[in-house]
Amino acid sequence: MLRDIFSKNKKTYATIPVPSATDDVPVGIMTKCPNCKKIMFTREIEQNMKICLHCDYHFPMNAKERLSSILDENSFAEMDKELVTVNPLGFPEYVEKVEKDRRKMKMNEAVVTGTGKIEEKPVVIAVMDSFFRMGSMGSVVGEKITRAIEKADELHLPFIIFTASGGARMQEGVLSLMQMAKTSAALKRFSDHGGLIITVMTHPTTGGVSASFASLGDFNLAEPGALIGFAGKRVIEQTIHEELPEDFQTAEFQLKHGQLDAVIHRKEMRKKISLILELHHIGGVTE
Repeated sequence: MLRDIFSKNKKTYATIPVPSATDDVPVGIMTKCPNCKKIMFTREIEQNMKICLHCDYHFPMNAKERLSSILDENSFAEMDKELVTVNPLGFPEYVEKVEKDRRKMKMNEAVVTGTGKIEEKPVVIAVMDSFFRMGSMGSVVGEKITRAIEKADELHLPFIIFTASGGARMQEGVLSLMQMAKTSAALKRFSDHGGLIITVMTHPTTGGVSASFASLGDFNLAEPGALIGFAGKRVIEQTIHEELPEDFQTAEFQLKHGQLDAVIHRKEMRKKISLILELHHIGGVTE
């Protein structure tokens, strides 16, 4: 059934020709695709949902861009925005680095949570942002995700999370690792109450995040080409003394080996998630 839902209806996405870059183009006007090496106007990539116009490479999205691409316009209501990180272990310059990202990204932590609607269907959503401390999971990230899960349970709404993370935040030590258990336990309670969990793994989803809530969805989805795994490829190769496949830990590799339910193009993501919500007849009210 699941394979039928996500059968590949391949489409050809239009390629918009752009002029070649010149040496005197201002910084930020042009962007080079890390996959095909083509140079394009940054604005045109952004208008194409941050997808390469030539090779379909999916550039990382920040939380604001992701929410805009998935939710109905003006439907998002943020939760727990006031939660901020402290420095429980007195790690040198930790607070200063977090504050720098806070000013740069205009958000308090590496995840944004709240309620919203997808094609008029209410949901609770969490979106991790790899541009904020590489989406690393500290105490505040774990707490915000846990509270979002509990809000979904309270409102009898589906819980959707877009993951993007380098793993647990080392500056918080074991307190960061504890978030793996806390978020997983919250998802288990939510699932026991009949809640629907949809996880979407984006590039990259690694470390403690991949080993906890990112892999516990009723539907585990991913974007094309996303890096998904626990330890890095080189670390594993050095440990087992074997050469791993070229596509090891990509979303496509994980799908092939049964770790994902589907790999979905960004332009199809909203429609596919809406279809899942419709099939499961999820209803409820938002505050």
